Amino acid sequence: MLTVENISKSFGGVVAVRDCSFTIPQGEITALIGPNGAGKTTLFNIVNGFIAQDRGSITFAGNDVSKRPTWERSRLGMSRTFQLSRLFRNLSIRSNLELAIRQDDDRFWKMFFGGGKPGEFDARIAETLQFVGLEKDAETPVTDLSYGQQKLFDLARALLNPHSLLLLDEPVAGVNPVIRGRLKDILLHLRQKGETILLVEHDMDFVRAVADSVIVMDQGSVLVKGRPDIVLSDPKVLEAYLGK
Repeated sequence: MLTVENISKSFGGVVAVRDCSFTIPQGEITALIGPNGAGKTTLFNIVNGFIAQDRGSITFAGNDVSKRPTWERSRLGMSRTFQLSRLFRNLSIRSNLELAIRQDDDRFWKMFFGGGKPGEFDARIAETLQFVGLEKDAETPVTDLSYGQQKLFDLARALLNPHSLLLLDEPVAGVNPVIRGRLKDILLHLRQKGETILLVEHDMDFVRAVADSVIVMDQGSVLVKGRPDIVLSDPKVLEAYLGK
């Protein structure tokens, strides 16, 4: 599904990512973890095209996307969330989600100039909001959503964006236990449906609960990869990530 080979990135004289390689298998949840400053967020953003790597290659669904812009990677099937939701703040939940569904530019602009069928995506939007447990009227302004509700909304938007790979940026960061439990159940259900997911996360209990495999980074490099029960008890991981 996704292959990262020898990716490196420096900012000035600081090496943020150094010769990182890994493969994300189809139909599994993979967690990318590491202590603060390990380079995982930089690497995550390189995969999605928000940051350009200095060296290395990225292959996604059989396509070399190493130099392709973010929007092309999205068209090929990458869909992501953000740690802090990026909302069209002057639009409703419905309008924000319609933008996620409408992938090509013509349909995007028709939405603002009266084109398209009224209510064309209402059923899909309602079904997705129900799936993530966001119990809000679709005409609600997104600015009325709480932080936890924004997390659910961001996931709904990523799911509605046509995709074959979900990239989740710290999905449970800062949420209450109820939302956290809901997100865990959602991800486990998505895995049962065959979704492929790469997530960055600090919550180790959450990682243990949902991930099929874990990639641990430290000081810009991949330290170890494998099953959560093995990786999270590895002495090298305990030393680097937990400080033991």
